[in-house]
Amino acid sequence: MPLYGGIDLHSNSNQSAILDEDRKRIMRRKLDNDPDLILRFWEPYKPDLAGIVVESTYNWYWLVDLLQDNGYRVHLANTAAIQKYSGLKHADDNHDAFWLAELLLLGILPEGYIFPKEVRALRDLLRKRLHFVRVRTALILSLQNIITRNCGTKVSSNHLKALKEDRAQGYLQDNEDLLLAGSASKAAIDALTRQIRRIEGAVVKKLNLQAPYTQLLTLPGVGQVVASTVTLETGPIERFSKVGCYASYCRKVDSRWTSNEKVKGHGNKKNGNKYLAWAFGEAAERARKFHKASREFYQQKLRQKKHPALAHGALAHKLARAAFYILRDNVPFDHEKMFGYPEEPLDN
Repeated sequence: MPLYGGIDLHSNSNQSAILDEDRKRIMRRKLDNDPDLILRFWEPYKPDLAGIVVESTYNWYWLVDLLQDNGYRVHLANTAAIQKYSGLKHADDNHDAFWLAELLLLGILPEGYIFPKEVRALRDLLRKRLHFVRVRTALILSLQNIITRNCGTKVSSNHLKALKEDRAQGYLQDNEDLLLAGSASKAAIDALTRQIRRIEGAVVKKLNLQAPYTQLLTLPGVGQVVASTVTLETGPIERFSKVGCYASYCRKVDSRWTSNEKVKGHGNKKNGNKYLAWAFGEAAERARKFHKASREFYQQKLRQKKHPALAHGALAHKLARAAFYILRDNVPFDHEKMFGYPEEPLDN
């Protein structure tokens, strides 16, 4: 008789549960997150297990890898798409573990994609770059504010990011305390800049000459970092049945509930991949500045929607849809398909 397993995972422990095909509860146990302990628990049931469902929490990597490396068939539950019975009076970790197994048994488990271990590592490296960029941006804004408050001068971020010299000193050298604050900020900014460039070089070196990455570079507004992010965060494009699903995953689809042409509410705007949302947002901004057709499309949407953010979002959505076809068909960007007329030269 086939068995179905579910694991409700927490930071230091997990609830492991097993059902049979008649939905009878066979076993349930709370386990510490110890690999040997977990493998000993599942070993007696291994020959009959049809699969084990692991909850997609922030720390699922190690558990999924452990079970897959030991020959178990693992399913990653998409927690954002799982709903409890609406009439439940009581629910706890015990119930959640059995509920995951029951969804697998019934064939209605919303599953998340399990990226290969090697791809996850490279993807996390690129995510660390974005983390460093955001920290560096906060430091640059702080240093700009110090200079503006005390000198009445606005200094560009590119001016402060220059590695060859400390250009902040000239503004703050008349005050010892301000000079120390400025030099400390500049040292931290420079250290982050070097690490950001180091990560970018490592990622591009591994992705260079690969088909999805090189084809994405032909899309307006897409450079090496954005192409790397789209490649690593998307994974196999086949997991998206149509272009609308991919655009939604990139958070470039409006989330509204309407009835009789009236807005009745909003859905979860954070469903999807925040890194892809960032990537296509960056691409839209660069395309708007440097690509004529993209700029014209943006200006058209701005006249229609009367708001820059909405026009920017429309351009980002269009780029996400184009990226889907580039990835699916392994072809370069087609200007005429995207904008409806032959390609015009870029104006830089």
